[in-house]
Amino acid sequence: MVKLSTPRLLDYREAEPMKRSDWVLFGILAAVLGVPGCGNQAQQKANPAASPQPTVTQAPAQPPSVPAADTLEIPSVLSVEHSVDLLAQRDGIVQELFYDQDSWVKKGAVLARLDDRELLASLEKARLDQRVAENNFKYQEAEKKAKDAAYRRQQELRKFGLSSQAALEEAEFQSTGAGFDLDSWKAAIEQKKAAVHELEIELEKTRIVAPFDGYIVRRAIRAGQNMIKNDLCFRLSELYPLQVRFLLPESAGPRPTAGYPLKVVPADDKSQEYNAHVKLVSPTVDAASASYDLTAELTGPHLENLRPGMAVRVIWSLKSRVEGQKQEP
Repeated sequence: MVKLSTPRLLDYREAEPMKRSDWVLFGILAAVLGVPGCGNQAQQKANPAASPQPTVTQAPAQPPSVPAADTLEIPSVLSVEHSVDLLAQRDGIVQELFYDQDSWVKKGAVLARLDDRELLASLEKARLDQRVAENNFKYQEAEKKAKDAAYRRQQELRKFGLSSQAALEEAEFQSTGAGFDLDSWKAAIEQKKAAVHELEIELEKTRIVAPFDGYIVRRAIRAGQNMIKNDLCFRLSELYPLQVRFLLPESAGPRPTAGYPLKVVPADDKSQEYNAHVKLVSPTVDAASASYDLTAELTGPHLENLRPGMAVRVIWSLKSRVEGQKQEP
């Protein structure tokens, strides 16, 4: 009997290795040959600079636009030319006070005095030493004249053989030595004068003196207070003429000259306007802010309502700048 064999079905586990190998082979071929489009996209993503950039056309530069407002408001404060803190110039105890706060004083007025008794005693002694040096100089001057005369007599006697060479040399020595002593006493007088002058300066430092006419706006000392050098004693200030300093941008128009008019208003009351004119214009420009410094002086009536230190706003007109730009072709 002949047996017919049934064809054996291929197991899927045997076919799977074949499919995997086919896919591996396909992947290798794709990597070698390259897939069009994919590589370029990857390269563009990796290097954005390599991708073409759109062309940008730059617009021509335009002239600076004129601001809508025709004025600038610049904050500042009122000031005066002379305002100073008077400090103690040496250590000492306050002996007397001659003026108080809110007092008007003239230039040279003594506002207060420190204890000066020790300095006065030292000054009196120095003046006596100077007088002694001056008297010694006069005595030495007379002695020098006498020794010069003795030397001349010895010269005459020696000429006729009536004196020895030793006597002549002794007279010459006395005359020359007297000259040196005279120079020493002259220098001593100058030294005593310098000592007196130094003590006089120290005595002046015990006086607190007003350097200009003004008001005492603050008194910081009291009688009996022990002062140390550079301690604040008084604050002295003028009240007029009032000034205002401010920075003006270069873009605000042509540089003004002395006498240029402007307006100033208090910061808390813009209804009040005061006239002013430019007094000083800085010749340089601040590079950081592109502006320059101006000082203006207030003029006109009703300035008694203003005081140094008040906050104000400078009203700067841009009208000339606007008109200048309109005239340009």
